Amino acid sequence: MKQMGEKIMVWTDPDSIEDSAKQQIRNVADLPFVFKHVAVMPDCHFGKGATVGSVIATKGAIIPAAVGVDIGCGMIAVRTKFDSHAMPESLTAIRIGIERRVPLGAGGRNQKITTTATSRITELEKKGLEPTYYDFFSSHWRQQLGTLGSGNHFIEVCLDQVDRVWVVLHSGSRGIGNLIAQKHIKVAQKLMEDFFIPLRDKDLAYLPESRPEFTEYIRDLLWAQEFARLSRDEMMDRVMTEMSYSLYGEDGHQVEIEVERINCHHNFTQRENHFGQNVWVTRKGAIEMKCGQRGVIPGSMGTRSYIVSGLENRMSFNSAPHGAGRKFSRAEARRRFNMADFDKAMAGIEHRRSAELIDELPGAYKDIDEVMAHSKDLVTVDHTLHQIVNVKGD
Repeated sequence: MKQMGEKIMVWTDPDSIEDSAKQQIRNVADLPFVFKHVAVMPDCHFGKGATVGSVIATKGAIIPAAVGVDIGCGMIAVRTKFDSHAMPESLTAIRIGIERRVPLGAGGRNQKITTTATSRITELEKKGLEPTYYDFFSSHWRQQLGTLGSGNHFIEVCLDQVDRVWVVLHSGSRGIGNLIAQKHIKVAQKLMEDFFIPLRDKDLAYLPESRPEFTEYIRDLLWAQEFARLSRDEMMDRVMTEMSYSLYGEDGHQVEIEVERINCHHNFTQRENHFGQNVWVTRKGAIEMKCGQRGVIPGSMGTRSYIVSGLENRMSFNSAPHGAGRKFSRAEARRRFNMADFDKAMAGIEHRRSAELIDELPGAYKDIDEVMAHSKDLVTVDHTLHQIVNVKGD
């Protein structure tokens, strides 16, 4: 941990942070309602308003753009009961089966809503002001629960250090979470204009806790976080079904293959107690890591991922990084890399070969092992995973 200014604590070399991200961090740290300091994770990089990979504790206000537009985005990992010897020699059928069960891509939707998805949708409808309240934001949210999305979202079958089989999945609140976030960001910006509050960046517009707009945002934010969690559970259930049938044939539906399930957000906010005071903690590209709490820190395509336990580092507000973090923008990655680089990075991993995924190559991201080296006082590594199957949407 290093200090970068009076109210900034950094878990990386400050010189490695790009100037644009440094300015964002300073902008946030200078806000009057920020509590103690901003904790900057080793995977930090420039984001919308606030830096991705930052933990912001606040008293009396929340910044919607600091939470992010993919509310509740996060990870889920399952350790199965079998090892690599149980896997078929060719993994293509497993990949294709997962792709058949889980709709992929930015506009992916379920053509038919499953029984398990129906119960989760009912649960979400009960959490709204009325069952159709969130239809105001999107009429398709029910069809998108249990869909992966695109960008850096993925499903991977992995092996750990002793060849046990894991499945790891990264996804968020899909279109509905984005629309909820965009609405409240605009509400906050209008509030700043109405009250003549100057900001260095309009995306740092905030909602004071005393205002009804704050209450409305928290209501919608918590719903979107729950949508994201349930959506990940739905997808993982489908992947477990596919794995069961792939390995056990017609009897697959009778076989329980799951040993442990870990589900954690990395774009979210919640009420917590730190340094003896109740505050709102916003983690934008960071996971909560209380003592012994389990989490997932993924790398990029073709690299390792980590199952970790928290060390409850109080200066980080009990947090840790959420992954490798981007090194280059998507446009810059496309200028730097080609399909030869793609084939080299994905050698030995069952995957779908697509030029649309070039901006997801390891070279576009920070070195995950370096990120983990800077996180030694935040987490302990329980398992190191390497991919054998990769599923992504364009």
